[in-house]
Amino acid sequence: MNQRGTQQQGVISRITTGMRVIDSTGVEIGTVDLVQRGDPNAVTVQGPPTADPGSSLDELIESTAVEEPDVPADLAARLLHSGYLKVSTDLARTGAVYVLAERIAAVTDGVRLDVPVEDLPAEE
Repeated sequence: MNQRGTQQQGVISRITTGMRVIDSTGVEIGTVDLVQRGDPNAVTVQGPPTADPGSSLDELIESTAVEEPDVPADLAARLLHSGYLKVSTDLARTGAVYVLAERIAAVTDGVRLDVPVEDLPAEE
């Protein structure tokens, strides 16, 4: 892992669920719902298995469970590779946005980002 990647992992390791998240314009966008450290070997994302119509109800429910991150595969691969936060917010239609580790400007009493909330990908 390069020096920048190591620094990002150090920053992300100081973040805990429930912390406030503030975008680059100073708007509090929500709270951290999930913290995922980067995996430099992450290159693909597997979707949930398709449900067999003859499956039990438990199998059907399990097959429709959403894997994180719930975004298009190319973006999911980037998020998994670099590390990310899932932020619960009322500012997105789906109720959550994702933050790439490299978009974290500082961690103090909250998480400060270097982008406005409009630039963050929403959960699908």
